[in-house]
Amino acid sequence: MSFPGPAGKLPGMNHIPASTAAVWPVFMQGLALSLGLIVAIGAQNAFVLRQGLRREHVGSVVLFCAVADALLITAGVLGMAQALGDRPTLARALALAGAAFLAWYGWQALRRVRHAGQLQAAAGDARLPRGAAMAQAAAFTLLNPHVYLDTVLLVGSIGAQQPTPLQGWFVAGASTGSLAWFSALGFGARWLAPWFARPRAWQVLDGLIGLTMWVLAGLLVRHALAPL
Repeated sequence: MSFPGPAGKLPGMNHIPASTAAVWPVFMQGLALSLGLIVAIGAQNAFVLRQGLRREHVGSVVLFCAVADALLITAGVLGMAQALGDRPTLARALALAGAAFLAWYGWQALRRVRHAGQLQAAAGDARLPRGAAMAQAAAFTLLNPHVYLDTVLLVGSIGAQQPTPLQGWFVAGASTGSLAWFSALGFGARWLAPWFARPRAWQVLDGLIGLTMWVLAGLLVRHALAPL
């Protein structure tokens, strides 16, 4: 797996020095950030769960959602990397703004622990044709303004803060988190549906998400203030 060079594209992974110590934390940061943002009670997740329960076009829907996320994340990192190129002050400001957002997001997740909800698939008897299912997947994914705030702006700005040779690994980690979540939701729907219908399960998930977001916020603050 490789990415094209720096001319507006992500650097190749094969150009990275063979240092697991450098690659692994960046990959895991992307993975944790992606999962922290995507694991939520929402229309897109409910739709994927519904398709999994009904066993209708599961592979196509999961693949579309995961690929769309990967493309948006890649575009975000590329665009932010170019925008921040020789602007260290702007990069620092965005890092601190991202840290503030993650801290707020984590706080919101921890607050939800006290008032947990549940994720349930909408009922329906009519079988969706593949085209209709893909159209709905596209609508739930691309017509949601939060997806652009999360993937392009937030994940993109954080990914652009990584050293240039490691940005591809950050994208790979974030994309892996998205693929893993949608795959579990779609293909594991019959096992996960009863679990996600329990408020207690979301209390545990929201607690983990809140703590993860705070850890990532702390790492961003440390990164932003390091040169000072």
